[in-house]
Amino acid sequence: MAGRVHPARRNFHGRRHGKSLRASQRAYLEHDLRALRVPGVEWDENPERRPIDPATLFGDDRPVWLEVGFGGGEHMVHQAARNPDVGIIGCEPFINGVAMLLGKIRAAGTGNIAIHPGDVRDLFDVLPDQSIDRAFLLYPDPWPKKRHHKRRFVTPEHLVPLARVMKPGAIFRVATDIPDYVRQTLEEVPRAGFAWLAERPADWREPWPDWIPTRYEQKALREGRVPHYLTFRREGA
Repeated sequence: MAGRVHPARRNFHGRRHGKSLRASQRAYLEHDLRALRVPGVEWDENPERRPIDPATLFGDDRPVWLEVGFGGGEHMVHQAARNPDVGIIGCEPFINGVAMLLGKIRAAGTGNIAIHPGDVRDLFDVLPDQSIDRAFLLYPDPWPKKRHHKRRFVTPEHLVPLARVMKPGAIFRVATDIPDYVRQTLEEVPRAGFAWLAERPADWREPWPDWIPTRYEQKALREGRVPHYLTFRREGA
């Protein structure tokens, strides 16, 4: 773990707070988040950045999936309910989204979700090599201005550590409605050690069989933008 950047000095671009939270959402953050939070990610509780053991999050060595930037949590709760034998870690620095997720977890009664309410790069610091079986990047912040493209997730700063923590053969799904984000994804993700699995147009035009539309996708469709669904496989033996 030598050479990691101290989170206090790591640049973060984007909002951490939005509109005021409802009283119920504040209660979720105060009571529920404590039990679901991934331990060992914050610098003050793990200053040596020692790897955490994902099995301790879920009580066994089940497959572990990762969702980067879960937004309001619709997709993650949907997947957790469909796959009770899988553990899902979600990262989201936007605290309003975390509060929304906690409400959905209460309503669904899912017990196989862990949360890091912060930057996924901090989680990458402490996840062991080849510990993630599947990853999702769904409607990430497009950073539309060209000078901000380096802030996108699909850059080496994020993709190299993502590749490190994913098992060989693990699946990485990306959904976006921004054509230039598709371009950059198809350029950068294979360079990081992933193979794009599309064989025909329907493979990126049609959603995955277990897909549930997120609120971001619904907004994109209302505004006439076309979703793209990109599937990659982590290469390696």
